[in-house]
Amino acid sequence: MSTLPKLRLEHVTKQFSVRGSDETFTALDDVSIDLAAGEFLVLVGPSGCGKSTLLDLLGGLSEPTSGRILLDGRSVSGPGLDRGIVFQQYALLPWRTARANVEFGLEAKGLSKKQGRVLADDYLDLVGLAGFGDRYPHELSGGMKQRVAIARSLAFDPEVLLMDEPFAALDAQTRESLQDELLRIWRETGKTILFITHGIDEAIYLGQRVAVLTSRPGRVKTIVDIDIDRHVEDVRSGEAFRQYRHVIWSLLHSEVERARDLELGAATAGVEHV
Repeated sequence: MSTLPKLRLEHVTKQFSVRGSDETFTALDDVSIDLAAGEFLVLVGPSGCGKSTLLDLLGGLSEPTSGRILLDGRSVSGPGLDRGIVFQQYALLPWRTARANVEFGLEAKGLSKKQGRVLADDYLDLVGLAGFGDRYPHELSGGMKQRVAIARSLAFDPEVLLMDEPFAALDAQTRESLQDELLRIWRETGKTILFITHGIDEAIYLGQRVAVLTSRPGRVKTIVDIDIDRHVEDVRSGEAFRQYRHVIWSLLHSEVERARDLELGAATAGVEHV
């Protein structure tokens, strides 16, 4: 008897109309991925492969041209509190304190002010910001702002946490620290996480599996199972980590080369028709 996946992308294709013509542009083509409950899956791909388009679809901000997205077997048909989203830019409300930013999502669930405050403080504690509830975003570092954003997304207890390159704007040391924090939070909460990144090392360090997308239109090229011991010191320098990095780099490099060849071909064809 098969277990129903927590999140299923079923032959998802997304096309856009090209302004001023009858042509369509295909951003994603026939993408199928299953995430089990509690799984941490990372999506990596070359620039322009449709990663952010996919997040918009998962968040219910747009609809697939064809195919389906299912959460617990139900079609995703719009935004909902069953999905929490963390963006690269923190998207915090500058006039609200850290605590009030976390409370923002809870207000939609109808919690009382007292309940919301207690829960917000609990989640600020979870992300390592106990005692910072009264600080405003401009009083926080970039890493602290992203912790608030994560706390806000977790506080209303979503079924799935969607993360769109959330650490890309941070310095390397802060980024690695938050990667460790995110793994700790994931283990403590058991959340299902889909994490989008363009960083190979980040994908390997965080993911139980890494789905590699092709260059445009985005398709699933392969899914790599990651088996490393993240508790050893400097795991990123270990032989297993280096091997995974080489495998994923090779998969992505061939896609970047293919995209470049297609662009050169299109440019050459344009010159010939002039």
